Amino acid sequence: MLGVGIAAMHYTGMAAYEVGARIHWDPILVTVSLLLGSTLGSVALAMGLGDGGVRRRAVAALVLVAAICSHHFTAMGAVTIAPDPTILVSEAAIPSRWLAVGVALASLAILLLACAALGVDIRDRRIAVREQARLHSLANAAIEGLVVCRGDAIVSANDSFGRLVGLSADDLPGTELSRFLPAVATLTMLASQTDQAVEAELRQAQGGVIPVELLVRPVTYGNQPHYALAVRDLRARRRAEGRIQFLAHHDALTGLANRANFNHRLDQEMKIAAATGRKLAVLCLDLDRFKEVNDVFGHAAGDALLVTVARAVGEILDDTQMMARLGGDEFAVMTPCTSATAAGRLAEQILEALRSGNTASASPTVATSIGIALYPDDAQDRALLLSYADTALYRAKSEGRGTYRFFEAKMGVEVRERRRLEHDMRHAVARGEMHLVYQPQCDVDSGTVVGFEVLLRWTHPQRGMVSPADFIPIAEESGAILQIGEWVLREACRQAATWANPLSVAVNVSAVQILAPHFVQVVHEVLFQTGLKPERLEIEITETALIRDPGRAQAALRQLKALGLRIAMDDFGTGYSSLSNLRAYPFDKIKIDASFIRDVDANEQAAAIVRSVLGLGRGLGLPILAEGVETEGELRFLADESCHAAQGYLMGRPAAIETFGAHTHPAEGAPATAAA
Repeated sequence: MLGVGIAAMHYTGMAAYEVGARIHWDPILVTVSLLLGSTLGSVALAMGLGDGGVRRRAVAALVLVAAICSHHFTAMGAVTIAPDPTILVSEAAIPSRWLAVGVALASLAILLLACAALGVDIRDRRIAVREQARLHSLANAAIEGLVVCRGDAIVSANDSFGRLVGLSADDLPGTELSRFLPAVATLTMLASQTDQAVEAELRQAQGGVIPVELLVRPVTYGNQPHYALAVRDLRARRRAEGRIQFLAHHDALTGLANRANFNHRLDQEMKIAAATGRKLAVLCLDLDRFKEVNDVFGHAAGDALLVTVARAVGEILDDTQMMARLGGDEFAVMTPCTSATAAGRLAEQILEALRSGNTASASPTVATSIGIALYPDDAQDRALLLSYADTALYRAKSEGRGTYRFFEAKMGVEVRERRRLEHDMRHAVARGEMHLVYQPQCDVDSGTVVGFEVLLRWTHPQRGMVSPADFIPIAEESGAILQIGEWVLREACRQAATWANPLSVAVNVSAVQILAPHFVQVVHEVLFQTGLKPERLEIEITETALIRDPGRAQAALRQLKALGLRIAMDDFGTGYSSLSNLRAYPFDKIKIDASFIRDVDANEQAAAIVRSVLGLGRGLGLPILAEGVETEGELRFLADESCHAAQGYLMGRPAAIETFGAHTHPAEGAPATAAA
């Protein structure tokens, strides 16, 4: 068409000539001109409309010029003009002068139109490039990989898809899609299910394979039908699903099996043990005084300790054994065994591993107790087997901690009784079952009451009077001592603040209270709310309470001392490192334990010990109070040895404070002496 157009232009123009001559045409040269124009024009058009850079387009323009020029000059060579005077030029012919002007104007118009067309083309190209860039930026903003394909060939792709396959997005056009999605079935499924996502595997350029989700939509691209493929990376989802699956069966902190997983495995192992006739042992562990670690060092330290325990025990277990965290600081270990001796050896290995870990680590250390129950010797039911192992654990804790015990039938009754007592104790204060009694402390020389020690009593509605020796250890172990101790302190200060006679009041405080992070604030709050002067309150603490965490105990006692109250060492001589404690801690008084006072007037050994303590007190400038004075002979001995104060049944038995009204609210001028 381009060659015919060039020929039509040329020969039509030649036919418009009017000259006084005859014109003859050479048919061969005419044919050659038509062939040259058509052939070179076709080549130029193909090169100009094809894909390529500026150089190719410039070559196409030169070929087009060659087509026009070769046609023109060949066609001009095919014409012969023979002058003939008989031929006259028509009067309608345009004079050459005007013809030149017309040609010039036409040429100028053609040039102007060409420039205008060029400007429109440049503008359209810029708009197209801008729109394409905008669409590409929108595609790159998508998190999913986007690919536009025609058949198996990739026409365009965004950066997200390039990152997925490990190539630049600019290198992807022209690449076969099957290189990255080799499964033909996947592409067939996509073509038939345009509204449903399909999971597949995407092959990366480096050879890796990643799980993806594919969704296809038909689109029109460049006025031709294509399809757009959205590719979503499923690796994060698969990791999340794996994490959820893991957490459904494992503890998030330690990575150990959780209770449900442990129960399932235990059921399976019990069936195997029943079929093979072997035994199965369940070991229940918990960390002694773990609550104190959380209270003193914080929950982060407690969590780190749980992880340490899980790692230390896990290192000594094999594939046939299993450890689980049941909750809090409670762990369980399941192990097939041939006898109870094998289970005991495993318990010893666990205790040794934890002791070694404590020695090597600077973190808080807590002893571990272990209870063991055997299948089928002790129980043939999973729940009962775990309960019996837990019962044995309570026995291990009550018999010294840091050890292990096997379940025995009689343990069940004792543990159930202990748990009932713990349950009732937690509600005793709210139910008004607990009350305070007071025992007077008297000056040895004058017999004057100088203060009272507060003692806690529990009257159970069914059990009657419960001994403090029975419920105080349970309260300390369970942490209930914090609530009970605060109530005792608050009630004692409230009552003492109402006494007309400003006698001192002594309150026993356990190690759990001293090491509690907010104990000093509680004491300050109680003094403020009750109005009791700090110098009238005396805190009594035993030596054994100081060895759990000496640094924290010392800091707490110094803060209490700064409030203005007094600190007394209770049961002196029965603890550890008594002399160093007297130097390290800010004590205001020493209380000699009743075991040294009993028969002191007749027992030379006891008398020597008491004399030594009294001499130590005089040397340190600390007053001494003797507990458990029950006879006149014991009191005379203390008076002869210059003991400051005494307390015991001889001065008065513990009773309600109203019993001692003569001392707390003495009449005008009446002497305040203790009744025997």
